[in-house]
Amino acid sequence: MARNGGGDATNWDEEGYRSSILLDRELRSRTVFRTAFAPSPNPNPETLAVASSDGSIAAYAISSCIAASHQSVHSRKKRGQELRSEFPFAEPRCIIQGHKGPAYDLKFYGNGDESLLLSCGDDGHVRGWKWMDVLNMKPPVAKKGGQLDPVLDFTNPQHEGPWGALSPIPESNAIAINEQEGSVFSAAGDSCAYCWDVETGKREVVFKGHSDYLHSIVARKSSNQIITGSEDGTARIWDCRSGKCTRILYPEKGYKLKEPSWVCGTGRGLSVWSLLSCECIFSIDNRSPTQDLVFDDNQILAAGSEPLLTRFSINGTLLSQNQCAPQSVFSVCIHPSRVTAVGGYGGLVDVISQFGSHLCTFCCKGMNGDE
Repeated sequence: MARNGGGDATNWDEEGYRSSILLDRELRSRTVFRTAFAPSPNPNPETLAVASSDGSIAAYAISSCIAASHQSVHSRKKRGQELRSEFPFAEPRCIIQGHKGPAYDLKFYGNGDESLLLSCGDDGHVRGWKWMDVLNMKPPVAKKGGQLDPVLDFTNPQHEGPWGALSPIPESNAIAINEQEGSVFSAAGDSCAYCWDVETGKREVVFKGHSDYLHSIVARKSSNQIITGSEDGTARIWDCRSGKCTRILYPEKGYKLKEPSWVCGTGRGLSVWSLLSCECIFSIDNRSPTQDLVFDDNQILAAGSEPLLTRFSINGTLLSQNQCAPQSVFSVCIHPSRVTAVGGYGGLVDVISQFGSHLCTFCCKGMNGDE
């Protein structure tokens, strides 16, 4: 017979138990899809913005995250415990519900007090908030019913089918900006890219030609072009004024371009193309898919479905590899000081110094604030 009420289920909270199980699953599967360092006059990074799978957009003070990370390690050592794989939850400076469904990308538009924080997500919206309004939110956590209204809100168009039926709003998977032209570009799930005017809020150009949804988009500001990458296995270069495709890159076929720029093809293999020499500079077959990369001068930082941050020379020489906390990395961003942040599965973010040492590792909180 159970003693001390151990077998008494009179006060069993079935709903609470189910909620705790769901919360645990949500915490384990929470994913950071994008990180970005906020603009600042300080030469060192101060604030990191994070877009997550619960639709939240959060800002974290780097100094506070470093202090929390070091305090967590110290407290474990003091208790004589073996260091575990769990990482401390960082308290965000502010957090807003950016999207219904996952938030996939975010970018900063402009500098100083007038800069905008832009994001896109699974709901097909590209939204923008004044960065200073986000930082100065009272209270700092936007709860349901107290959200911060965006100053920009662009929605991907629906498509009309048989008998006038409208398609669902296609998701926005990535965004790019051209501040000189006052434009924001979105890569959508309907195989199109869209150009939006920041001042008027109008959709100016539709880039149509891919046969499957778009993964990525970048703006070539010097030549008023954009480059898109698609699930159809191609990358395309587009003229922003006419909306026409000017070049198609087939990474799997080794197709060569004749346009002066750098283009990267990602997938299970990584290839880098020089359009000046009209040749593929290097192509590498990775053990796992590459999910994000950035250029760091004449070097490349790449990460994917392994807990590794890999640095290549522009000629494909492997320079270094750093272990990182997320078992699968979806975001790599680099600050002008060469501090790097990676984010990915488990809601984890790693901040790595220019020398390769880990400044801090933390777990992002969700909109409900639970740990």
